[in-house]
Amino acid sequence: MATTWQITVDCAEPGRLAAFWVTALGYVPEPPPPGHDSWGSWFAAYGVPEEEWDDGASIVDPDGEAPKIGFLKVPEGKVAKNRLHLDVLVNGSRADWRPEDQRARTTRVRATVATLLAAGGSVVREDHWQGNLDHVVMADPEGNEFCVR
Repeated sequence: MATTWQITVDCAEPGRLAAFWVTALGYVPEPPPPGHDSWGSWFAAYGVPEEEWDDGASIVDPDGEAPKIGFLKVPEGKVAKNRLHLDVLVNGSRADWRPEDQRARTTRVRATVATLLAAGGSVVREDHWQGNLDHVVMADPEGNEFCVR
């Protein structure tokens, strides 16, 4: 049996970054635990000081299939390229691509990039494969790189 896991992103503003990734992935904010109508209620019940309530955030797949993503406030900023990144797959697997589908694939990538630019992301570069747009390398609002393919 596989071990349950999540991805955790160190960041300066957990709530802001969580909101960006909700848009990017179609996730939702993680609901508070049963018996609590808000995270504030849960934090208060467990004695978490109010000044720490914004030190983290998490988002979940609304269908419960993909891993949870946590965002943890840290004092230091990002200083180097990611060694791990996410691919936002709007076109499925490259193995399924047919040359006649290139225009539709490019349209989906560009539409997703436009949405993520409006949400606070930025374009790092476009990469091409066999003369066609393959993917766009982007950065989230705190500079973490990811690809839209």
